[in-house]
Amino acid sequence: MFEQLFMLVRNNAGKAVIDNPEIPERDCEAIINEATSSIIEVLKGQMESGKLKDLVRYFQYPEIYQNPLVSSVVSKFAGKLNNNYGIEPEVAVRIANSLMPPVMIELIRQSKIEQNKDFGLGTFLSMINGNRADLTRLVNYLTRG
Repeated sequence: MFEQLFMLVRNNAGKAVIDNPEIPERDCEAIINEATSSIIEVLKGQMESGKLKDLVRYFQYPEIYQNPLVSSVVSKFAGKLNNNYGIEPEVAVRIANSLMPPVMIELIRQSKIEQNKDFGLGTFLSMINGNRADLTRLVNYLTRG
């Protein structure tokens, strides 16, 4: 499942990362991995802080550009670009803003496709939670009410 998230990020990373002259080619795969882990870390943090209901609502009603969840993902990824790759803060934020919102939109879209079991919201959140609990029933309950 995490490999599929990595591929989703990679498929959206063209202009922002892969074709970006500010990013050395040798760092592209690692940076895509950092973007993927940023998403996982923010979503996991939401669950661990008791905001599962808010997280489920985000996937139901994604006002993508005004959502603090996306801002958190952008901020986390920009910080990693700056701290781990020496990319200037303004450039890191620009890169993160050009990559993460489209990735999050695609993640939401994928979570709503019935045939895509790995990105089904309950399965996806269970995996992020380390499979400590199957969250599918709870997510289904929250999406109904």
